[in-house]
Amino acid sequence: MSMKRRKLSNPLALAVMATLRQKPMHPYEIAQTLRRQGKDASTKINYGSLYTVVQNLEKHGFVTVTEVERQGNRPERTIYGLTDAGREEMVQWMSDLVAVPAKEFPIFETALSLLGVLHPDDVVRLLRERLGALEVQAASARGGLEKLYESLPRLFLIENEYQLHMIEAQARWVRGFLKELQEGSLPGIEQWRRFHETGEVPHDFEDGEAPGTET
Repeated sequence: MSMKRRKLSNPLALAVMATLRQKPMHPYEIAQTLRRQGKDASTKINYGSLYTVVQNLEKHGFVTVTEVERQGNRPERTIYGLTDAGREEMVQWMSDLVAVPAKEFPIFETALSLLGVLHPDDVVRLLRERLGALEVQAASARGGLEKLYESLPRLFLIENEYQLHMIEAQARWVRGFLKELQEGSLPGIEQWRRFHETGEVPHDFEDGEAPGTET
């Protein structure tokens, strides 16, 4: 099962449609609502891009102007509402995202795929730093969640729970990998070390590229 190509792919467009599902709003109110409901923790929000996203949604017929407010000398405010097409797009997009695992490319995975360019001793030092930072992030996220549970239903916090779980899972993996490096039990670590200390290319790399030797 593959992800359908959509007319709009910016996640902020989906967040805007979901927010307008609550009631028609003007863009500034959409941003305020997203922030108040904690969605800025999972979706990048800034006013400039939000206005552009709303315009793109209107262009594709997913939102429409429902009202133009005028209050005294204040600038008029355009209120947008979700169309039937927008509601259908939102539900289909959400269904895809929930059901279909998408291949994402986190930058840490890129770094891991190229780890051989660093000396194993340096990797140990750097991963210790990362582990410390992850533990701080996890403690902060845990504390924040406990505070949010006091005022918001859990349904509105499940992305925060997921983020905390992912931080904790990454910390567990880093901890285990660090142990292998420190104990010297990682298969191939001696060849990896020798490559950095002597420049000798391990036989294991001969079918491919040795780390740092790409031309």
